[in-house]
Order: sequence, then C-alpha cells, then structure tokens
Amino acid sequence: MKLTNYTDYSLRVLIFLATQHTEDLCNIKQIAETYSISKNHLMKVIYQLGQLGYVETIRGRGGGIRLGMAPEDINIGEVVRKTEDDFNIVECFDSGKNLCIISPVCGLKHVFNEALLAYLSVLDKYTLGDLVKNKQDIMRLLK
Repeated sequence: MKLTNYTDYSLRVLIFLATQHTEDLCNIKQIAETYSISKNHLMKVIYQLGQLGYVETIRGRGGGIRLGMAPEDINIGEVVRKTEDDFNIVECFDSGKNLCIISPVCGLKHVFNEALLAYLSVLDKYTLGDLVKNKQDIMRLLK
C-alpha cells in the first residue's frame, strides 16, 4: 500500500509540531523550508488538520500553528484514514471503476482486503507520541 503525498505531509507536519514546545507557535513557511515541501501544499494539509482538531491555528500578527491535542491522543491509523482519499488498492475495490471480468469469483480481492485491514490495524497501535519518543534526535535533524 502506498500513501499519498498528502498523508505523508500530514504526518510530517504532526511530527514537526510534536517536537516543538507546546506553547511555541510554528509557521507554514518554517515547516515547508524544513521539509522542502511546497508552502501551498502545506497550507491545504494544515487547513484540514485544523478542521480535524489535530492542529490549532492562530491567525493574525504573531499567529501560527501548534498541535491541537497531546501527541499521545493522536492515533496514526486515524490520521491516515482521515487524510487518504481512498483505499482502493486494486481495481476491484472500486465498484464504479471495476472492469476486471474475474472479479465476481476472484479470491485475490479478499486477500488484499485482509492485507489492508492488517496494515491499518498496525497503524492503529501507534500514536504521534510513539513516533516522537526520540524527540531530541528528530529536532536535531529538523534544524
């Protein structure tokens, strides 16, 4: 399974913010430059993360962004589910675009579905807090 850049960027933003002091505000430009990601892409990502409550955005002069909840309360599986646009690993997962003639009797669809559920199950075991246990190492690389 391959994640979209959108989900990848969402997770990177959350990791970045989790390594900062919770009272410190960051800005999109700072994150974009750190990861060499388009500021415009990050604006969309951060907007959605704000809508989902993962990020708090403060507007105006002196504004910025920070985590909207504790890293231990941000489940990675949930973030992935909310930021991925679809989980159609193979054509037969999408009933509207499925042209495979063996789909009605094919066992492969069930195998892929089981694999997808296992993949998400593993992600559900981790929080953002788990990903930033080595905070000092991450901060050193982000600087």
